Amino acid sequence: MDTTSIESIIRDISSDPLAARDLHDLLAVIAERSGIDPDERELERGSRFVTGYIEQVPYMLKVASTAAANVGLEEEMGHIVGMVLTYWEMDEDVIPDHLGIIGLLDDAYCSLTTLQAVSDHYRLQTGKHMFPDDLTAANRMMRKIIGEPYVGELDAIVGNAIRDAGVMQAVKSMASEDKRRNLDARANIWNHGPAGEMPVDGLKGLGLDTD
Repeated sequence: MDTTSIESIIRDISSDPLAARDLHDLLAVIAERSGIDPDERELERGSRFVTGYIEQVPYMLKVASTAAANVGLEEEMGHIVGMVLTYWEMDEDVIPDHLGIIGLLDDAYCSLTTLQAVSDHYRLQTGKHMFPDDLTAANRMMRKIIGEPYVGELDAIVGNAIRDAGVMQAVKSMASEDKRRNLDARANIWNHGPAGEMPVDGLKGLGLDTD
């Protein structure tokens, strides 16, 4: 699939000299609300996590699209990807894009939370992971960084996208005995758990954790 437009947006905004400062300022405010005064090293670590989270989106869209096609969910994932691409193109979304890198937090969260939701529904019905990356902890961390009322609006968008794409109904059909045998024969669907996840360790110094 073509993620060129998203990659261009991320590259242009992340390369802005003000991006790192804006993230430092945001994370410092979040830490202050928890009564914490983080040092520069902790703020830099948090900034790298956020930047890495955003940069993960194009890669995960490609991985999820390939995995979905392999298990017969290509149409449903196509609907999800279409929603994600449309959201990235909107200037005035939940967090306006004119805010620079801060304006990409909602785009990335919406994207990766939706993809993880599809994988979670798939695993619930088949016992297998759709793709080798588990974004649960990273999504939870980003949820705390974004905060309310924004995450509430974003979670509603994700829920609507999953429902409109018919993901739950499509995945439930895979629970049949015949389809389970077919899935068991596919070596490229992960039944051993995720191969990796985005690191979230070391961010407690910002008043963040994954509990």
